[in-house]
Amino acid sequence: MHISALFLLLLLPFQWETNFEAAQKTAKEHHKLILLNFSGSDWCGPCILLKKDYFDQQTFLTMADSSLVLVNADFPRKKKNMGDPELVKSNEELAMKFNKKGSFPLTLLLDPDGNVLHVWDGKPTTPVDKWTEEIRSLCIANKQ
Repeated sequence: MHISALFLLLLLPFQWETNFEAAQKTAKEHHKLILLNFSGSDWCGPCILLKKDYFDQQTFLTMADSSLVLVNADFPRKKKNMGDPELVKSNEELAMKFNKKGSFPLTLLLDPDGNVLHVWDGKPTTPVDKWTEEIRSLCIANKQ
């Protein structure tokens, strides 16, 4: 790969999948686990902080790139931030299965078949490096 193309890839924001079935397929193909995050990106203060203080940090992104398929089920309240009706329906179906209490933020570690391995309810209280190491350890223990 050309150096400038590699540099450009490093500058691109890490992509969160919104299609759970596609995430499962990718996780199976690449022997990764799924990190599913339920957020309210335009109204939930802890969700906004979780993204900024944890998910956007290089420590987390480096670990996630090698071990996880990231899925975001976002429930914005502002009409301009809502996805297309199919995405809204898909997120609602995920919530019915994995977030019946409607907790925000809620983060789950899943195997490629959708079995729950670990749940974090709310924003983590540990520093990002410790939380990232916890996820990495869970990934190693549940290697696919």
